[in-house]
Amino acid sequence: MEGILYVLQQFWSMITPFGISDVVDIAIMSLIIYKVIMLILRTNSGAVAKGVLLLLAAFGISSIFQLNTISYLLLQALDWGVIALVVLFQPEIRRFLEKMGRTSLGTVFTSEEERDELDSAITQTVEAYASLSKSRTGALMVFERKNMLDDAIKTGTALDCTVNAELLKNIFWNKAPLHDGAVIVRGGRIVGAGCMLPMSGNVNLSRELGMRHRAGIGASEQTDAVVAIVSEETGSISVAVGGMLKRHLAPETLERLLRNELLPELGEGDTPSKFKLGSLLRFVKGDRQDGKEDS
Repeated sequence: MEGILYVLQQFWSMITPFGISDVVDIAIMSLIIYKVIMLILRTNSGAVAKGVLLLLAAFGISSIFQLNTISYLLLQALDWGVIALVVLFQPEIRRFLEKMGRTSLGTVFTSEEERDELDSAITQTVEAYASLSKSRTGALMVFERKNMLDDAIKTGTALDCTVNAELLKNIFWNKAPLHDGAVIVRGGRIVGAGCMLPMSGNVNLSRELGMRHRAGIGASEQTDAVVAIVSEETGSISVAVGGMLKRHLAPETLERLLRNELLPELGEGDTPSKFKLGSLLRFVKGDRQDGKEDS
């Protein structure tokens, strides 16, 4: 009995100091570890991660068997390896910092009027994309969220107009001067057309994906934007979010995805929220980029 009481006392002494700060600390570390894992999965960094793990395993084994010379060399390699990892992951680190710097606090708050305008923009986009898909006219639209896309807007023509289906069909008409670039939508309004987007750095994408799709995926990798694409080759509609591509969508599915990603969910009888929570769920995994697809 005394042994059980002793064990319980020891257990209680271990959990007693556990407070709110510890919960926050664990939550932050879990988020950082999750982001690092997702970064490795999205980029061609799996081989680098395996190499680091092998070095750590070799260092542990050499320490156990007291292989002093090998342990010393591996320790030096690990010390310099931190600098090497910063150099290797420089593009990813830069994109992460740029994404934080482009985040606008002003976009966190959304009024009922802005929500209605965004709702109308989604309806008009779906109508235009249904027509463009049938005529196999290529299209690329970027719906901005918290990360500002001012750099991309500067590469095209700045506009300030409501989203209209007929306007979109005219912009993406293959003889129109702005049809090759992307249309950028901010708060339900078109703010740029003919804009250039960064290409995806994912080397695992299907080679059959054209430049339009690679640009759309690239924009979704580097920002939190939602990108809608129409293939000029097949007329297939796709959506890119978080570097993942969801393909071969019907217009109804496109509308549902855009509303889920861009509009706060409302319960029955609720009024539009003043605070833009954004979508809590993201594409955890997307369809494999298989099959033929061209820009």
